[in-house]
Amino acid sequence: MPDTPEPVRVERFVEKHFKVSPRYEALPDSVLGYTSFGPNGVTGIVITTALDEEGGSVSERRIRTTLAHEAGHGLLHTHLFALGEKPPKLFEDGNDRPEILCRDVHGTPHESRYDGRWWEFQANRAIGGLLMPRGLVIKAAAPFCEERGGLGLPALKEDERERAARELAEIFDVNPVVARIRLDDLFARPESGQLTL
Repeated sequence: MPDTPEPVRVERFVEKHFKVSPRYEALPDSVLGYTSFGPNGVTGIVITTALDEEGGSVSERRIRTTLAHEAGHGLLHTHLFALGEKPPKLFEDGNDRPEILCRDVHGTPHESRYDGRWWEFQANRAIGGLLMPRGLVIKAAAPFCEERGGLGLPALKEDERERAARELAEIFDVNPVVARIRLDDLFARPESGQLTL
């Protein structure tokens, strides 16, 4: 983990923590990547070659996000597979593939939706923590914050939120939507009528 706000080397994290090197393979159109598991944990992380073929910074950032998502599966879901049998109701479709969890695309490029798969929700939540660690985000967001309440806690200025997201996206080398989500996680939007200390 870096000491100062900068991009986290997520590929290196995967290699060191799981002892696997991410692979790039042709995958079905809707699948961005997958994590395979064995009785001793993660046995592989695969990312679609389609992301690499797109080229450009947006594509590179999607690769980083997909790697973080798959690492989230490895961190949060290994125990589901360590016992060597498929947990009940993990895959509702009845397909006998207990060793893989994958990230796929749902909806249009500008639409996202939660389809009820709790393990995907959890892996998505891991993206922010892995690519934009809390302490580094708070340091990087400091110029966009003000102290609020009796405790003087930092709060993101609402009129600076979008600019902060764009700047943090550059600092951490993530797409702006990732930065927006992480900022919303760490600096909740004020509710109208909410009392402050």
